[in-house]
Amino acid sequence: MSGQERPHDPPAGGGFPGVDGLSMTAADSPLNRLAAAARRIGSVAVGQPLDEADVVQAAAELTALAERLEAAAAVERRTRNHPTPEVHPQDVFSTSPVIGFANPVAPPVEVWAVVGHEGWREVRGRVTYGYPYEGPPTCVHGGVIAALFDELLGMCNILVGSGAMTGTLTVRYRRPTPLLAPLELVARHTGKEGRKVYAWGGIYHQGELTAEADGIFIEVPPGRMLDIVSGNAHSTDAPLVVDPDWQKMMARNAASKDGQSG
Repeated sequence: MSGQERPHDPPAGGGFPGVDGLSMTAADSPLNRLAAAARRIGSVAVGQPLDEADVVQAAAELTALAERLEAAAAVERRTRNHPTPEVHPQDVFSTSPVIGFANPVAPPVEVWAVVGHEGWREVRGRVTYGYPYEGPPTCVHGGVIAALFDELLGMCNILVGSGAMTGTLTVRYRRPTPLLAPLELVARHTGKEGRKVYAWGGIYHQGELTAEADGIFIEVPPGRMLDIVSGNAHSTDAPLVVDPDWQKMMARNAASKDGQSG
Protein backbone atom coordinates (compact mmCIF):
# COMPACT_ATOMS: atom_id res chain seq x y z
CA MET A 1 0.00 0.00 0.00
CA SER A 2 1.35 3.39 -0.98
CA GLY A 3 -1.69 5.38 -2.07
CA GLN A 4 -0.30 8.50 -3.71
CA GLU A 5 -2.93 11.00 -2.53
CA ARG A 6 -1.78 14.51 -1.78
CA PRO A 7 -1.17 15.54 1.82
CA HIS A 8 -3.29 18.26 3.37
CA ASP A 9 -2.53 21.19 5.61
CA PRO A 10 -3.00 21.23 9.37
CA PRO A 11 -5.50 23.72 10.77
CA ALA A 12 -4.37 27.23 11.61
CA GLY A 13 -1.96 27.22 14.53
CA GLY A 14 -0.34 23.89 13.65
CA GLY A 15 -0.85 20.40 14.95
CA PHE A 16 -3.93 18.31 14.29
CA PRO A 17 -6.83 18.42 16.75
CA GLY A 18 -7.43 15.12 18.48
CA VAL A 19 -4.09 13.76 17.31
CA ASP A 20 -1.14 15.93 18.19
CA GLY A 21 -2.02 19.35 19.50
CA LEU A 22 0.83 21.82 19.07
CA SER A 23 4.51 21.10 18.58
CA MET A 24 6.62 22.13 21.56
CA THR A 25 9.95 22.29 19.73
CA ALA A 26 8.56 24.70 17.12
CA ALA A 27 8.15 27.35 19.82
CA ASP A 28 9.89 30.72 19.62
CA SER A 29 12.73 29.64 21.90
CA PRO A 30 16.20 31.26 22.10
CA LEU A 31 17.83 28.14 20.63
CA ASN A 32 15.38 28.08 17.72
CA ARG A 33 15.99 31.77 17.07
CA LEU A 34 19.74 31.14 17.05
CA ALA A 35 19.33 28.31 14.54
CA ALA A 36 16.97 30.36 12.37
CA ALA A 37 19.45 33.24 12.22
CA ALA A 38 22.25 30.84 11.23
CA ARG A 39 20.05 29.42 8.45
CA ARG A 40 19.41 32.92 7.12
CA ILE A 41 23.13 33.64 7.03
CA GLY A 42 23.80 30.37 5.25
CA SER A 43 21.11 31.04 2.67
CA VAL A 44 22.51 34.47 1.81
CA ALA A 45 26.12 33.26 1.80
CA VAL A 46 25.36 30.38 -0.58
CA GLY A 47 22.74 31.88 -2.85
CA GLN A 48 23.24 35.62 -3.26
CA PRO A 49 26.16 37.87 -4.27
CA LEU A 50 27.78 39.82 -1.46
CA ASP A 51 30.27 42.65 -1.42
CA GLU A 52 33.68 41.39 -0.29
CA ALA A 53 33.94 44.02 2.44
CA ASP A 54 30.64 42.82 3.93
CA VAL A 55 31.85 39.23 3.80
CA VAL A 56 35.13 40.10 5.54
CA GLN A 57 33.33 41.97 8.31
CA ALA A 58 30.69 39.25 8.77
CA ALA A 59 33.34 36.52 8.86
CA ALA A 60 35.22 38.35 11.63
CA GLU A 61 32.03 38.90 13.64
CA LEU A 62 30.84 35.32 13.26
CA THR A 63 34.26 33.92 14.12
CA ALA A 64 34.28 35.94 17.34
CA LEU A 65 30.74 34.78 18.12
CA ALA A 66 31.67 31.14 17.48
CA GLU A 67 34.66 31.40 19.79
CA ARG A 68 32.52 32.99 22.51
CA LEU A 69 29.86 30.28 22.31
CA GLU A 70 32.48 27.50 22.29
CA ALA A 71 34.10 28.96 25.38
CA ALA A 72 30.75 29.26 27.16
CA ALA A 73 29.49 25.78 26.26
CA ALA A 74 29.57 22.92 28.76
CA VAL A 75 31.71 19.87 27.96
CA GLU A 76 28.91 17.27 28.05
CA ARG A 77 26.49 16.93 25.17
CA ARG A 78 23.00 18.40 25.26
CA THR A 79 20.26 16.03 26.43
CA ARG A 80 18.22 14.71 23.49
CA ASN A 81 14.48 14.20 23.64
CA HIS A 82 13.41 10.57 23.57
CA PRO A 83 11.34 9.45 20.55
CA THR A 84 7.97 8.04 21.60
CA PRO A 85 4.75 7.38 19.68
CA GLU A 86 2.76 9.83 21.82
CA VAL A 87 4.48 13.08 20.87
CA HIS A 88 3.90 15.53 18.04
CA PRO A 89 6.08 14.47 15.05
CA GLN A 90 8.00 17.75 15.11
CA ASP A 91 9.02 16.95 18.70
CA VAL A 92 10.49 13.51 17.93
CA PHE A 93 13.94 14.87 17.02
CA SER A 94 14.16 18.55 17.92
CA THR A 95 17.83 18.80 16.91
CA SER A 96 17.58 16.64 13.79
CA PRO A 97 19.70 17.80 10.81
CA VAL A 98 16.62 17.16 8.64
CA ILE A 99 13.62 18.57 10.56
CA GLY A 100 15.02 20.07 13.76
CA PHE A 101 14.05 23.70 14.36
CA ALA A 102 16.97 23.90 16.81
CA ASN A 103 19.52 22.68 14.25
CA PRO A 104 21.03 25.42 12.01
CA VAL A 105 21.80 22.98 9.17
CA ALA A 106 18.21 21.67 8.98
CA PRO A 107 15.92 23.03 6.26
CA PRO A 108 12.65 24.64 7.40
CA VAL A 109 10.60 21.44 7.34
CA GLU A 110 7.26 21.42 9.17
CA VAL A 111 5.58 18.10 9.98
CA TRP A 112 2.40 16.98 11.72
CA ALA A 113 0.29 13.82 11.95
CA VAL A 114 -3.09 12.72 10.63
CA VAL A 115 -5.10 9.59 11.24
CA GLY A 116 -4.79 7.49 8.10
CA HIS A 117 -5.08 3.92 6.90
CA GLU A 118 -6.51 1.51 9.51
CA GLY A 119 -6.38 4.26 12.13
CA TRP A 120 -2.58 4.53 12.02
CA ARG A 121 -0.96 7.91 12.47
CA GLU A 122 0.69 9.19 9.29
CA VAL A 123 3.13 12.04 8.72
CA ARG A 124 2.27 15.08 6.64
CA GLY A 125 4.47 18.08 6.07
CA ARG A 126 5.67 20.96 3.96
CA VAL A 127 8.96 22.62 3.10
CA THR A 128 10.45 25.16 0.74
CA TYR A 129 14.13 24.43 0.08
CA GLY A 130 16.46 27.40 -0.36
CA TYR A 131 19.82 27.77 -2.10
CA PRO A 132 21.89 25.82 0.48
CA TYR A 133 20.06 22.63 -0.61
CA GLU A 134 20.51 23.02 -4.37
CA GLY A 135 21.73 20.13 -6.55
CA PRO A 136 21.08 20.47 -10.29
CA PRO A 137 20.37 24.10 -11.21
CA THR A 138 17.06 25.25 -9.66
CA CYS A 139 16.44 21.76 -8.18
CA VAL A 140 16.72 20.21 -4.73
CA HIS A 141 19.80 17.99 -4.30
CA GLY A 142 18.96 14.30 -4.64
CA GLY A 143 20.88 13.47 -1.47
CA VAL A 144 18.84 16.03 0.47
CA ILE A 145 15.68 14.34 -0.79
CA ALA A 146 16.97 10.94 0.32
CA ALA A 147 17.80 12.31 3.78
CA LEU A 148 14.31 13.75 4.08
CA PHE A 149 12.74 10.38 3.22
CA ASP A 150 14.97 8.58 5.71
CA GLU A 151 13.73 10.91 8.45
CA LEU A 152 10.05 10.92 7.51
CA LEU A 153 9.75 7.16 7.01
CA GLY A 154 11.53 6.48 10.27
CA MET A 155 9.28 8.98 12.01
CA CYS A 156 6.03 7.47 10.73
CA ASN A 157 7.16 4.11 12.10
CA ILE A 158 7.83 5.68 15.50
CA LEU A 159 4.34 7.18 15.49
CA VAL A 160 2.76 3.71 15.28
CA GLY A 161 5.06 2.25 17.94
CA SER A 162 7.39 0.44 15.53
CA GLY A 163 10.54 2.57 15.65
CA ALA A 164 13.44 0.85 13.89
CA MET A 165 16.80 1.49 12.21
CA THR A 166 17.05 2.06 8.46
CA GLY A 167 17.95 -1.11 6.58
CA THR A 168 17.36 -0.12 2.97
CA LEU A 169 15.92 3.02 1.42
CA THR A 170 14.83 2.97 -2.22
CA VAL A 171 14.24 6.42 -3.71
CA ARG A 172 12.57 6.98 -7.08
CA TYR A 173 13.08 10.45 -8.54
CA ARG A 174 9.99 10.90 -10.72
CA ARG A 175 10.76 14.43 -11.92
CA PRO A 176 12.93 17.34 -10.76
CA THR A 177 11.99 18.64 -7.32
CA PRO A 178 12.09 22.44 -7.61
CA LEU A 179 14.03 24.78 -5.39
CA LEU A 180 12.31 27.85 -3.88
CA ALA A 181 8.90 26.22 -4.28
CA PRO A 182 6.43 24.93 -1.66
CA LEU A 183 6.52 21.14 -1.42
CA GLU A 184 4.03 18.84 0.28
CA LEU A 185 5.21 15.75 2.16
CA VAL A 186 3.58 12.48 3.14
CA ALA A 187 4.90 9.34 4.85
CA ARG A 188 3.16 6.26 6.23
CA HIS A 189 3.92 2.98 7.93
CA THR A 190 2.88 0.18 5.55
CA GLY A 191 3.42 -3.01 7.54
CA LYS A 192 5.63 -5.24 9.63
CA GLU A 193 7.08 -8.72 9.22
CA GLY A 194 9.18 -10.10 12.06
CA ARG A 195 11.89 -7.52 12.77
CA LYS A 196 11.30 -5.80 9.42
CA VAL A 197 9.23 -2.62 9.40
CA TYR A 198 8.01 -1.08 6.14
CA ALA A 199 7.17 2.51 5.18
CA TRP A 200 6.46 4.68 2.13
CA GLY A 201 6.79 8.40 1.50
CA GLY A 202 6.23 10.97 -1.24
CA ILE A 203 7.07 14.58 -2.15
CA TYR A 204 4.59 16.64 -4.16
CA HIS A 205 4.77 19.94 -6.00
CA GLN A 206 1.48 21.44 -7.16
CA GLY A 207 -0.15 18.04 -6.83
CA GLU A 208 2.47 16.19 -8.90
CA LEU A 209 4.63 13.48 -7.31
CA THR A 210 8.28 14.50 -7.76
CA ALA A 211 9.89 11.73 -5.70
CA GLU A 212 8.87 8.73 -3.59
CA ALA A 213 10.61 6.18 -1.41
CA ASP A 214 10.11 2.76 0.10
CA GLY A 215 12.02 1.84 3.23
CA ILE A 216 12.76 -1.37 5.08
CA PHE A 217 13.67 -0.75 8.71
CA ILE A 218 15.07 -3.24 11.20
CA GLU A 219 14.05 -3.40 14.85
CA VAL A 220 17.13 -3.45 17.08
CA PRO A 221 16.81 -4.93 20.61
CA PRO A 222 17.38 -2.25 23.29
CA GLY A 223 20.37 -4.12 24.73
CA ARG A 224 22.07 -4.26 21.35
CA MET A 225 21.34 -0.58 20.70
CA LEU A 226 22.83 0.31 24.07
CA ASP A 227 26.03 -1.54 23.13
CA ILE A 228 26.23 0.34 19.84
CA VAL A 229 25.74 3.84 21.23
CA SER A 230 28.05 3.14 24.18
CA GLY A 231 30.88 2.39 21.80
CA ASN A 232 31.15 -1.30 22.79
CA ALA A 233 30.67 -2.34 19.18
CA HIS A 234 33.28 0.06 17.82
CA SER A 235 37.05 -0.27 17.63
CA THR A 236 38.11 3.31 18.31
CA ASP A 237 40.26 5.06 20.85
CA ALA A 238 37.92 8.05 20.98
CA PRO A 239 34.96 7.52 23.34
CA LEU A 240 31.53 8.32 21.92
CA VAL A 241 29.69 11.18 23.56
CA VAL A 242 26.45 9.53 24.65
CA ASP A 243 23.57 11.31 26.35
CA PRO A 244 23.49 9.68 29.83
CA ASP A 245 19.71 10.08 30.11
CA TRP A 246 19.21 8.32 26.79
CA GLN A 247 21.63 5.60 27.90
CA LYS A 248 19.62 5.04 31.10
CA MET A 249 16.40 4.84 29.10
CA MET A 250 17.85 2.18 26.82
CA ALA A 251 19.07 0.21 29.85
CA ARG A 252 15.57 0.29 31.37
CA ASN A 253 14.04 -0.85 28.07
CA ALA A 254 16.54 -3.71 27.85
CA ALA A 255 15.76 -4.80 31.42
CA SER A 256 12.05 -4.65 30.68
CA LYS A 257 12.48 -6.82 27.58
CA ASP A 258 14.54 -9.35 29.56
CA GLY A 259 11.84 -9.50 32.25
CA GLN A 260 9.14 -10.16 29.67
CA SER A 261 11.13 -12.97 28.04
CA GLY A 262 12.07 -14.59 31.39
